[in-house]
Amino acid sequence: MKILLTGHKGQLGRTLLSFMSEHKVLGVDLPEHDITDRAAFTALAREFQPDLILHPAAMTNVDGCTRDPALAYRVNGMGTQNVALAAAEVDAELLYISTNEVFDGKATTSYHEWATRNPINAYGHSKLAGEWYTQHLLTRFYIVRTAWLYAAGGRNFPHRIIQLADERGSLKVVVDEIGNPTYVIDLAQAILKLMTTHAYGIYHLVNAGAVSRYEFAQEILRLSGRAHIPVAPITSDQFERASTPPSYAPLTNNAAAALDIQLRPWEEALAEFLAETGYAQ
Repeated sequence: MKILLTGHKGQLGRTLLSFMSEHKVLGVDLPEHDITDRAAFTALAREFQPDLILHPAAMTNVDGCTRDPALAYRVNGMGTQNVALAAAEVDAELLYISTNEVFDGKATTSYHEWATRNPINAYGHSKLAGEWYTQHLLTRFYIVRTAWLYAAGGRNFPHRIIQLADERGSLKVVVDEIGNPTYVIDLAQAILKLMTTHAYGIYHLVNAGAVSRYEFAQEILRLSGRAHIPVAPITSDQFERASTPPSYAPLTNNAAAALDIQLRPWEEALAEFLAETGYAQ
C-alpha cells in the first residue's frame, strides 16, 4: 500500500512509520512540508498518488491553541480541509486522528462514538473542524479519536511527572480530570489493523479503563520506584493553565471492538512503557 503520512516526526507519526516497513510510505512534516499550504500539499499528493493518507499532523499544544486559536483553526481545521481535498482529488482514503476534547466533559458515562460533540476549548473546536471537513468532503474515511497520548521521547505526562517528582520531591496533581491514558505503541498497532478493514467511520482507540490525572500520576510513581513521593490531589480550578480541558471525557470503544480491535488496559501499557524506557524499578 502507498501511504502518505503527515506529521511523521511527531510521537504518533514516528511510531506509525516504524511499523510500516512493508508499505511504501512518504512522510511529510514541518519545515519541509506544511499542510496549511493547499497547493503544495495537493501537488505532493498528485505526485505520490497514495492509496491512504494517515493524518496525525496537528497543533497539539492545548494551551497554545487557547493562546492562538486562529493558528489552531488554520492548522487543525483548514489544514485538515487541505488534506481531505487532496485525498478526494487522488481518490485516497483518509484516516484522521482526533481527540476526546471534542466533547464537553459533562457526561456521567464514557463517550461513545456517536455522542454529541460540544468542545469547550480552542483545541477541541479546531479538531472538531477537522472532523467536519473529513466527514463532509469524503466518503472513504476513518476518524480515530484518542486521548492522553504518551511515548518514548518527547514531552508527555509520564515523563513530566517523573521529572517533577525528582526535582521537587512532592507533587500536586489534578483529581477532577478523567480520561484514558494511551500508549502510542498500542494506538499505532490498532490504527494499522483498522486501516486494512475498509470499514469506514468513527472510532475510539484508547487503552481500556478510565482514570484521573491524580491516579495516573500515583501509578507512574509507584511503577517507577517513586511511591514515596507525596502527591496531593487538587481540583482543576487550583491548577492555573490557559486551556480548560473537559473534566470527564473518557472514551469507550464500541466500533473498533466490533472489528476485534481492542487496546489492553492502561495499567499494563504503562508498565511496559516504563520498563522499556528504563523508568521501571
